[in-house]
Amino acid sequence: MDQLYDRLVTEPRPATDRPWLMVNMVSSLDGATAVQGGATGLTDSDDQAMLRALRATADVILVGASTVRAENYGPVNLTDHQRFGRLDSGRSTRPRLAIVSASLELDPNSRLFSDRTARPYVFTGSAADSDELADRADVIAAPSARVDLREVLDRLWADGHQIVLCEGGPALNAQLVADDLVDELDLSMSPLLVGGNSKRILDWKSPFDPPISFGLDRVLVGERTVFLRYLRDRL
Repeated sequence: MDQLYDRLVTEPRPATDRPWLMVNMVSSLDGATAVQGGATGLTDSDDQAMLRALRATADVILVGASTVRAENYGPVNLTDHQRFGRLDSGRSTRPRLAIVSASLELDPNSRLFSDRTARPYVFTGSAADSDELADRADVIAAPSARVDLREVLDRLWADGHQIVLCEGGPALNAQLVADDLVDELDLSMSPLLVGGNSKRILDWKSPFDPPISFGLDRVLVGERTVFLRYLRDRL
């Protein structure tokens, strides 16, 4: 896992005027992103190692509130090697969490807010009542009811964050793609067929016209899971 982190952290990422945005998802062979309401049934130890390595490269982990609730998110844990590596590069020992929640339906007593030294961002809409979370998170309200994801990235960039890892869910992924904010897609292919009506990695009603193009940059093979890294084609 630490060797994987060492490899990922040295990969070049073009300089931009906003954070480099990675999206990491796990999917079954037939496109499902959840089994019985969560991703746990799709993942394995190789996928978890990839997730931790990607998290260790990021300054911020961006995630939607529905995913926080479904996966019972808590503070990010990294290995000693990863923490020391981040300190050596002048970064904090672990990435901050940034939650997107237009309605602010988050339990202040959940694992997400259990570590007072790991204060997350919470980006919400103008109509949400933030009083209950004010002492647990940095709550940033948009000027309208809808959270503008470009403004989210602008705020993270202004705070000095250069790499953002989005972990879903599919609705948040889709909005980021529709806004052309995704630079990198890291996809773990689980060797399962699950059927059902689980959402795909993007939950978007209309087709993109034209389709949005990515180029294959890397393939890694675990014992059962295949990992694909795609980079956005930008001319």
